[in-house]
Amino acid sequence: MKILNASQIRELDAYTIRNEPVSYLDLMERAARKCYDWIRRQMKKKQAVKIFCGMGNNGGDGLVIGRLLAGAGYHVSIFKLCHTDHPSENFAANEKRLEGMVNAKLAEIHEEGDLPVLSEDDLVVDAILGSGLTRPLEGLLAGAVQYINGSGAAVVAIDFPTGLFCEDNRNNDPKRIIHADYTLSFQLPKLAFMFSSNEKYLGSWYLIDIGLHPHAVKQAETKYHYLQASDIRSLYRPRRKFAHKGHFGHAYLMAGSYGKAGAAVLAAGSAIRSGAGLLTVQIPRCGYEVLQASVPEAMCVPDEHPHIISGVGDLEGFNAVGVGPGIGTHEQTARALKVLIQNTTVPMVLDADALNILADNLTWCGFLPKGSVFTPHPGEFDRLAGKTTDDHDRLEKAIELAHRFQVHIILKGAHTVVVSPDGRCFFNSTGNPGMATGGSGDVLKGMVLGWLAQNYSPLHSCLMAVYLHGKAGDLARARKGDEGLIATDIIADLPAAIKSTMRQ
Repeated sequence: MKILNASQIRELDAYTIRNEPVSYLDLMERAARKCYDWIRRQMKKKQAVKIFCGMGNNGGDGLVIGRLLAGAGYHVSIFKLCHTDHPSENFAANEKRLEGMVNAKLAEIHEEGDLPVLSEDDLVVDAILGSGLTRPLEGLLAGAVQYINGSGAAVVAIDFPTGLFCEDNRNNDPKRIIHADYTLSFQLPKLAFMFSSNEKYLGSWYLIDIGLHPHAVKQAETKYHYLQASDIRSLYRPRRKFAHKGHFGHAYLMAGSYGKAGAAVLAAGSAIRSGAGLLTVQIPRCGYEVLQASVPEAMCVPDEHPHIISGVGDLEGFNAVGVGPGIGTHEQTARALKVLIQNTTVPMVLDADALNILADNLTWCGFLPKGSVFTPHPGEFDRLAGKTTDDHDRLEKAIELAHRFQVHIILKGAHTVVVSPDGRCFFNSTGNPGMATGGSGDVLKGMVLGWLAQNYSPLHSCLMAVYLHGKAGDLARARKGDEGLIATDIIADLPAAIKSTMRQ
């Protein structure tokens, strides 16, 4: 699914109007009716609805929603914020349609003193400005937003919270942005939805299909995408009847140190559950018995050192190499990583302490084999790329770093994003807060390694691992809840995640 900017969304509207064909007024009616249906399913009939409308097309959506709710017997009050002398044509047409409706009261707001009394029991509909804003709010609109935020009422934002910018909010004023509890986004997500810093403005967001022309959506160009199950199914290669383990690759994993053998166990388990035909794990001697007992399907190469990774074994015959979980940053381990990079010709997956070592030795990145993958959490990424100010800044630096070193970067978060060397960004739609637990990243790393070993491309390996990691986490959450979910639960649900995704 594509993530488009405000200008592109306007172009989709225009194309749909020309080629469906449909009038803008009827398209607005269609979009507003979908929002009306959603609101009716969520709210109590006795709850007072107070709709705040700007005088543009977003306000027109609010007028339609108000008319429909009033027609269904809800107690509706509509407040027209008079911030301009020139309402849009569609706003004016829908304002006229309200004339004579008994249950829908329309009042004009010319200054902040005209704003109505709001209570915590009210449902406020934000239909003030929508997604096209490019500078912080001022005057009446800023005052109305601050007033609504201070009311304690539940807020539903239509298409986009008023005051929020569609993409980059670094120069925005956080005090002048609606704090919605729910956001009903038309057709497609916006880039701002992907950043944790905007959660307090968006609340829970939902996509409302308003029937924009599919050809226009298909033709729109963007580097931002939102991963769906259909994207992953299109990449999957079913196994043939006469396949054997040699067809699915041999992965090499370098992981663990004294006290952190669990990281190796988690990464190894998820690599095998993702379908790698064979897996060999290099682990310090202290972790040998732990790994053999926990993941009997894996072959084990004990390092000469009892507590850390200190050298590199024979790399002949492997299809992908993973390094990082639990290895620590000991000087001998750092030297071993350097040798590993210099002697590896197949794609590598680098995570955790491998990235922390690289952060102090960035020149080594120039020797990484083609198709390598970084899987940092935000702290690890900041050590690699330098301190970032917010999520948008971190994304820009990830795009720059991926291009500079020609690697794929999986930047972990609520909407984990895969950044490719050509600048494309794929945000994940699966996963949940219960996955914020130790070892979850080790599981993801092992999954990337498992798909790489099967000769999926680096990009496709990242996309499949990220989506299915989150899907398995969602299945685990349904059984265990947020607090009870642990990393081994994600591995346990990987087979079900793969099966359900590929057969939908």
